[in-house]
Amino acid sequence: MTKLVARSAATLGALGLMAAPALAQDSAVPAETQYIFNTLLFLIGGFLVMWMAAGFAMLEAGLVRSKNVSMQCLKNIALYSVAGLLFWLTGYSLMYTGVDGGFIGSFGPYSFDDVGGNALDTGYSTASDWFFQMVFCATTASIVSGTLAERIKLWPFMIFTIVLTGFIYPIAGSWQWGGGFLSEMGFSDFAGSTLVHSVGGWAALSGALILGARRGKYGADGSVHPMPGSSMPLATLGTFILWLGWFGFNGASQLAMGTIGDVTDVSRIFANTNMAAAAGVVVAMILTQVLYKKVDVTMALNGALAGLVSITAEPLAPTVLQSVIVGGVGAAIVVFAVPLLDKLKIDDVVGAIPVHLLCGIWGTFIVPFSNGDTSYVTQLIGIACYGVFTLVASTIVWFILKALIGIRVSEEEEALGLDKVEIGVEAYPEFGIGSTR
Repeated sequence: MTKLVARSAATLGALGLMAAPALAQDSAVPAETQYIFNTLLFLIGGFLVMWMAAGFAMLEAGLVRSKNVSMQCLKNIALYSVAGLLFWLTGYSLMYTGVDGGFIGSFGPYSFDDVGGNALDTGYSTASDWFFQMVFCATTASIVSGTLAERIKLWPFMIFTIVLTGFIYPIAGSWQWGGGFLSEMGFSDFAGSTLVHSVGGWAALSGALILGARRGKYGADGSVHPMPGSSMPLATLGTFILWLGWFGFNGASQLAMGTIGDVTDVSRIFANTNMAAAAGVVVAMILTQVLYKKVDVTMALNGALAGLVSITAEPLAPTVLQSVIVGGVGAAIVVFAVPLLDKLKIDDVVGAIPVHLLCGIWGTFIVPFSNGDTSYVTQLIGIACYGVFTLVASTIVWFILKALIGIRVSEEEEALGLDKVEIGVEAYPEFGIGSTR
C-alpha cells in the first residue's frame, strides 16, 4: 500500500532511526516474522479504535439530556455497523484501489483473499488492513452523531451515514492515504487529524447549519440557555475510553511493527499522544478557571480530546515539549471556540465541531513545526481541499434528505425526547413522566 511504503521511508529516515546497528538487526528479521507482527499491530490497533465507538457512545450519552440517551446509544452501534458494511461494499476500493495519484479509486466490494504465492509481499494480512482502515471510517461518522443529537430523525441520519462512510470519506481519504494527488503533492496527515476528524467535523457543521438549533437553546435576544447533559460520569468514562483507543488510532498508524525501528516509533507515538492529551486537560482547566472562575468538567474532557485530535496529524516527529504545545493549543482553541459557536447560534451538543474540525485543522497545519518534510502552504492546500469537498458534498446530501423525507423531528417530539417518540425505549424510565418510582 502506498500509505505504508511512503510512511516507512519518510518517518524513519527523517528521525534518524535507521542507524547502521538497527538496520543490521532489522534486516535479519525474516519476512514471515515481520508479516506476523505487522498484522498483529493492525489487529490490536483496530480493536482499540473499534473500542472508541463505545467511547463516543458513552460521551454522547453523558452529554445529551436523559430523554435522548437511548437514541444516542442506538445511533452509535448502528453507525458502526453501517460503516463496516459500506467500507467493504464500496469504501476500501474507492480509497485504496487504483487511485494512482488521482482523485478516486475503483468501485466494488473488497476481497480479503490472501491465498497465493505473494501473500508476504504486502507485509501484512489483507483482512487486518481492511479492519484497521474500516474502524477509522466509523470514527468519522461518530463525530456527526454527537453534534446533531436531540433533534435529528434516526433514518435520515442513517442514510447520511451510508453516504459518508461509503463515498465521501473514502474518496477524500484516497487523496492522501490511497496515494492520490495530495500525497503526490507532499501533504502529510499521519493518522487523520484532517482525513478523519476534520472530515467528520465538516459534515457535522453542514448538518448543524441546515438542521438548526435545539428548541429553546437560544433566546431571541441572543441569550444562550444551557442544556446540561444527563451524566458526567458517563461522559468521563467515554473520554477515558477514547483516550485509550487513541493509542491504537495513532500508534498502529505506523503501519508496521516488524522491526526495531518500527517498534521504537510506535512507542514514541504512544508517549507523544498521551502527553498532548494531558496538556489539553490542564490547559482547559486553567483557562476555564481564569475565564469563568470555575473549572468546567465538560471543557476538561473536551480538552483531552482536543489534545488527541491535534497531535494525530503528526504524533511521531515531535519532541515531548512540542507535543505538549500542540495539545495545549488545541485545548485553548476549544475553550474559546465553544462560546463563539453559541454566539453564531450553531448548536453543537457535544462540542464536536471545535474538537474535531478546528483542532483537526490546527493539528494538520502545524505538522511542519516538527516535521520538515512538508510545508505550511502544502498543508493549507490539503486542509482547503478536504474542507471544500466535504462541506459541499455533505450540504448536498443534507438538503436532498431534508426535501425528500425531512431531517428534523417535530417540536412536540423534540420536547418529549427521541427515546420515547423515535425508538420507544427510554434510558431512564423510572425518572419519566408518570413513573411510579
